[in-house]
Amino acid sequence: MSQQLQWVLIGTCILGFAGMEFVTRRYQASVRATTNDTVLEVLMFVSLIAVTQPLALLCSNALCSWLMPAQHNAWANLPWWAMTGILLVGDDLTQYLWHRASHTPLVWPLHRAHHSASYMSIRITYRNNFFYYLMMPGLWIGGVLLYLGFGKVYGIYLVVKMAVILGAHCAWPWDAPLYRIRALRPLMWIIERTISTPATHWAHHAITNADGIGHYKGNFGNLLFFWDVLFRTAHITRKYPAQIGLQDDVLFGPERWTAQMFYPLVHSKRNHSALRPGGYGFTEAEVQTAAEREAA
Repeated sequence: MSQQLQWVLIGTCILGFAGMEFVTRRYQASVRATTNDTVLEVLMFVSLIAVTQPLALLCSNALCSWLMPAQHNAWANLPWWAMTGILLVGDDLTQYLWHRASHTPLVWPLHRAHHSASYMSIRITYRNNFFYYLMMPGLWIGGVLLYLGFGKVYGIYLVVKMAVILGAHCAWPWDAPLYRIRALRPLMWIIERTISTPATHWAHHAITNADGIGHYKGNFGNLLFFWDVLFRTAHITRKYPAQIGLQDDVLFGPERWTAQMFYPLVHSKRNHSALRPGGYGFTEAEVQTAAEREAA
């Protein structure tokens, strides 16, 4: 696949899902973004496309040229299905593991921005800390695989993965009407255990687990939800959480985009924040405790 065609297909996916958000009026009804949100989302998308991804690919290519020059395009003759399998493990499985690790206290500050949005939309797909993507193993492994000759298959794989991820974040839950069609239930049973869908991924962004729908300590899959099924972090309800976002933002106010994007170089000014030295990630119990201290 040529790079031009790849970008045309990716652009078509973005415009298609964005169009459905507006046509179904899901965007107008649910997205309440502030200027702070918009600046963070625009700058992160631009920095990922213009800085982080090219840097990871160029640096990995340079390292490969230095450390194993004889291996350039050495795997180019592998069958497409073998390349796809390697990509699913080298890129998607490592991203699942990186995502799962980002919900631990050590890495949470680099991923917190993705969950601070109080809405679901394709606009939050790449809303994260700058260093979250710079340290993502899959980007660097992808660069190595491109050096080894995965170019055409990698391009197709990237388009498919982006379509699934955009669809999982979209304000229009494309899976909802399909669940209501009795004849499609067996097919949807397979689909929701194979790829990320709005129902499973929205649950990951829920503000609470108390309703039995939210599951922010699981449903980590990006392209394949199968990893969650395999590693028992899956929670499937075919329902959608009533609220999206973070409890501590509701209680203490949103974090500035600068701290969300550039922590640890920029720290939060909030008293209770994971984006400052000695801060921590908030569970529901911790938020309640902090709120009680504030009120005392």
